Amino acid sequence: MKNLNRRHILSLGAALAVLPGLAATAASAQETSVDVAKLMVPPPLGDRVLGNPDAKVTMIEYASATCPHCAHFSNNTFPKLKAEYIDTGKVKFIFREFPFDDLALAAFMLARCAPKDKYFPMIEVLYEQQQKWTHNDPKAELFKIAKLAGFTEESFNACLKNTEVAKGIVQGRDKAEKDFGVNSTPTFFINGKILQGNQPIEQFRTMLDAALG
Repeated sequence: MKNLNRRHILSLGAALAVLPGLAATAASAQETSVDVAKLMVPPPLGDRVLGNPDAKVTMIEYASATCPHCAHFSNNTFPKLKAEYIDTGKVKFIFREFPFDDLALAAFMLARCAPKDKYFPMIEVLYEQQQKWTHNDPKAELFKIAKLAGFTEESFNACLKNTEVAKGIVQGRDKAEKDFGVNSTPTFFINGKILQGNQPIEQFRTMLDAALG
């Protein structure tokens, strides 16, 4: 997903200037792991979590809202994993924002400004409608999505100008890049073991089942 041009960036509010441009890439599974204790420290804005908080296995996803690989995972693979592992109490799922461009940052800012119970529904709709809101008039399309979560035009614009929310997301992304080597999306950690890219569901099942023992 290429970066937005300056016209698009300026149309979304001054807060977006805090994010430098990066390029997302697809990657493959790797047999490496990170310090789990360090990984489990929440980012500045806290974590958004689904599932049993005491589950034996924790799965963390770092994703960009404009990443097509992330959208494919969210729309096709995640619902099956959620039904099999998260809804059954086996796995705790944590979603962490890793925006690769200003538009992804704007989308994640809106999700963060929404009530907590609207966060995951907004993420789901953002991926379902990714092709729509990432083209033509992003701000207008994002507002349509935001209204589903109860935003008014005033609260929508205020969120996009909220530099604290923007900086919190960017700081979380920078920490993931520096401390855990995240440089592509989606990147997953299953009890600290890394899995990069939109892998077949069998790969997730293999790693989750191994972690569950």
